[in-house]
Amino acid sequence: MKMTLFNITLFCILLGILFSSCSQQKESIKVGVLHSLSGTMAISETDVKNATLMAIEEINAQGGLLGRQIEAIVVDGKSDWGVFANLADSLISRAKVEVVFGCWTSASRKTVRPIFEKYNHLLFYPIQYEGVEQSPNIVYTGAAPNQQIIPAVKWSFDNHGKKFFLVGSDYVFPRTANEIIKEQVKGLRGQILGEEYIKLGSKDVHKAVARIVETKPDVILNTINGDTNIEFFKELRKAGITPQMIPTMSFSIAEAELQSMNIKQMVGDYTAWNYFQSIKNPNNEAFINRFRNKYGKDKVTDDPIEAGYFGVYLWAEAVKQAGESNPMMVRTNLAEQSYQAPEGLVYIDGSTQHTWKPVRIGQIREDGQFDIVWDSEQPVRPIPFPNYHTKAEWDLFLYQLYKNWKNNWANLE
Repeated sequence: MKMTLFNITLFCILLGILFSSCSQQKESIKVGVLHSLSGTMAISETDVKNATLMAIEEINAQGGLLGRQIEAIVVDGKSDWGVFANLADSLISRAKVEVVFGCWTSASRKTVRPIFEKYNHLLFYPIQYEGVEQSPNIVYTGAAPNQQIIPAVKWSFDNHGKKFFLVGSDYVFPRTANEIIKEQVKGLRGQILGEEYIKLGSKDVHKAVARIVETKPDVILNTINGDTNIEFFKELRKAGITPQMIPTMSFSIAEAELQSMNIKQMVGDYTAWNYFQSIKNPNNEAFINRFRNKYGKDKVTDDPIEAGYFGVYLWAEAVKQAGESNPMMVRTNLAEQSYQAPEGLVYIDGSTQHTWKPVRIGQIREDGQFDIVWDSEQPVRPIPFPNYHTKAEWDLFLYQLYKNWKNNWANLE
């Protein structure tokens, strides 16, 4: 009788272990998706979130990762970097996600960076940015300055003239980007005729446009982010400044933003990215079709959307190679991970955790798409720290911005 009870007890224990093991195997891999779904940046970030979810669903449809499904926890940063910071902490410490995909503005990225470093966690950041940063806890799938800003300025100088006017939102990306541009233009022996900044989300663009009218530059270099761009270009056209008279080279306007603007009035202006929807290759055509089938036939794709999408696949490859989803183990397997993305071959530079990418310049067409007027044709190595200053000098530059803004990464006053 004792032996029978012992056998039954042992059987129950083994059965419990078996069920527990099966349950663990089926447990989902939680990931965070952190973007602005409301506020001034929702115009840009909502579809990056959508593309991220599409990639996750595609991987799940193929069996998931390591025999497990990926579970996306989507949160709204509300175009407020303080909210981004709180949500990043919550995703890591409470929701126990294994990675976070998200952020757009450099103010949001810089605000969450200490949190990812504190927890030794992992953020995939999909937006072109100002550079002068490198973190072991961030994978940068957007462009570094030498993959967008610097070639665009050189192309503008060669094709439209040497006199520039700088206009941007008043936060860390435009301020730093324009510091790079000023040093580059000095080296090219060009001229900066003026520099104006507008608060994120503000519609007060009159002073900037008046200064452009007054100085008559050859090219406007535009680092405005969010829906302020709508008001800026409305005011430019009211002032009689057309692309044919003074072209604008923008660094944060893509196909998605153009949908909210008067496209007819934008025809002829330029922007620099790594991806355009108009790229002709089978991978891109399939990507566009899947995105439209899922989110609507009138939807467009653009560079941040595409970078948000392929970042998930780069992470997934590192998870497969690591054999687990723990962020520290995944990070050690990121170096040289590659993916045949819609824009072409991309791969992670092991020394910087930035991404090798092709560089392109596009001119706006009447259909809201872009004619590609210049193409690097090959992936370009990322250089996060432009050699116009030393790393120590760049660090001091950023520190002074931060302190001048009262320990913020944007002007709030």
